[in-house]
Amino acid sequence: MSDTRSVVEELYRRIGEGEGERESLGELFAEKLEWDIYGAETVPWAGPRGTREEAVEFFRSLPDHLRAEKFEVERILVDGEHAVALGHMRHVVLATGKVFDSPFAFHIKVEGGLITRYITFEDSLALARAFES
Repeated sequence: MSDTRSVVEELYRRIGEGEGERESLGELFAEKLEWDIYGAETVPWAGPRGTREEAVEFFRSLPDHLRAEKFEVERILVDGEHAVALGHMRHVVLATGKVFDSPFAFHIKVEGGLITRYITFEDSLALARAFES
């Protein structure tokens, strides 16, 4: 598995499998990577990351904050090393009980069979509001 589409499809397959596959996600990420989730300081996971371990910790910590109701990748567009995954998600924020419902786009870059870039585009205002008490 080294081409962009295969790596991205495997990433979302493992995410879809849930907790049992979370620990293996690190195998898909380069040791050093460009990662950013734009958002408000009230969102615990917003901000940049730069290592494989930080990426794995992100996925490991999500169930502490969210209960997923829907996470659906509707389309993956690939252009060489770059991919964009488009879809829709709906989560309940555990701290507030509020629903976060948003379309998403993830920009992923795959080099040498590993993810080197993971940038999230979602409704960050709606997410921040879902964290407000």
